[in-house]
Amino acid sequence: MSIRILIADDHAVLRAGLRALLNSELDMEVVGEAGDGGEVMDLVSDLNPNVVIMDLSMPGTGGIQATQQLKEIHPDISVLILTVHEDDCLLREAINCGASGYILKRAVETELINAIRSVYRGDVYIHPAMTRALLGETPADEELDTSDAVTLTRREVEVISLIAQGYSNQQIASLLTISVRTVESHRANLMKKLNLHSRVELVRYAAKHGLLEEWEKDILS
Repeated sequence: MSIRILIADDHAVLRAGLRALLNSELDMEVVGEAGDGGEVMDLVSDLNPNVVIMDLSMPGTGGIQATQQLKEIHPDISVLILTVHEDDCLLREAINCGASGYILKRAVETELINAIRSVYRGDVYIHPAMTRALLGETPADEELDTSDAVTLTRREVEVISLIAQGYSNQQIASLLTISVRTVESHRANLMKKLNLHSRVELVRYAAKHGLLEEWEKDILS
């Protein structure tokens, strides 16, 4: 079954380019286009998309407001923000309003394709340049105040970051030089400590509190 996609952007040329790109994928189908957030709300009920690709800067109802309205009425539809804005505040706001992904318009085609598939699966996708914008410098064992007397260790923050970027437990274990069982333990403890129940909720919490981060290349090598 194809991923049904609605494109929301006020630039017709960009929409046409996205339509051609996405329709060339065997598992994707662009079912409609909208020029502003209000038009998105008019179309989703009739078109029943799985994923809405949402620009932030549209006339009338903007992308943030449209995302919030859409998720309130259609919580099962995934919203992928596609924008030129490399702004960590906008990233947090978008995730808090219900977006499942945030990708920049300068991303290569394969990144966009992967992002769409990720949010369709129920995962969260954050463009690497944006996770880098939220980089922190706290030492590994220092506790971080997040809110409401909940504290996370640096290791827990690292685990959240890698989960948000789509890494598996095995990959996280390799990157952090710990066992898979330890990763699973961290993940379970985070869910319990923060009263969260899914990866999406975990990443929204991380975005809200500025806990996402990008790994330096020498660490990943």
